[in-house]
Amino acid sequence: MDGPGTRALGRFWARVTATVPDLPDPVLLAAAAAAALLVLYPGLWRATRHVVTIAHEGAHGVVALAAGRRLAGIRLHSDTSGLTVSAGRPTGAGMVLTCAAGYTGPGLIGLGAAALLAAGHAIGLLWALLVLLGLLLVQIRNWYGLWSVLVTGAVVFAATWWLPPQGQTVFAAMATWFLLLAAPRTVLELQAARRRRAAPDSDADQLARLTPLPAVVWVGVFLAVDVGALLLGARWLLT
Repeated sequence: MDGPGTRALGRFWARVTATVPDLPDPVLLAAAAAAALLVLYPGLWRATRHVVTIAHEGAHGVVALAAGRRLAGIRLHSDTSGLTVSAGRPTGAGMVLTCAAGYTGPGLIGLGAAALLAAGHAIGLLWALLVLLGLLLVQIRNWYGLWSVLVTGAVVFAATWWLPPQGQTVFAAMATWFLLLAAPRTVLELQAARRRRAAPDSDADQLARLTPLPAVVWVGVFLAVDVGALLLGARWLLT
């Protein structure tokens, strides 16, 4: 039956899966410069850092579920920290992967976004981000986290709903560059906090207790993954 609802759903699906022309390199570089400003300028970073926390904790949650653990909830705090609680074996590969997902998650999400953008699916990328934020929302267990995810989702929805296709592509490019550039910075901040002994129970320290590798090696692993994602993502976007 081809009713109005079916036709509307078909039009929506066609819109989500539509391909858009690649952005010229100067526009992509301008988007990268704008994203770098969001990452490097302290006044802006204090606000945009919350987006990285959302990606960080979301990655913990997704990998925990994929590893067969039970997700008990996610909290996001005003100081840009977060906490993902899952139940399951306290040791083993599932726990290691869950801990390692946080600081590698934003970079790998950015890499996946770069792949979609390079394939011309900028609009689909924005809708995928909305779906992920919606799934994350049901796991949030505090008011600040709820507000943080809702505001982020509202910004992405506004870009998806009101911007023309070219504008959506530019916004998607900025979001992709932001994740790729922000991920290494959070790892450098982690190491700086560890040196000040301000992060005694970080993901790296938890991994050091779960594996034979010391925490500083895990910090190096996080940084290598995120820098690798940045370089590969930049290559995909600019070729």
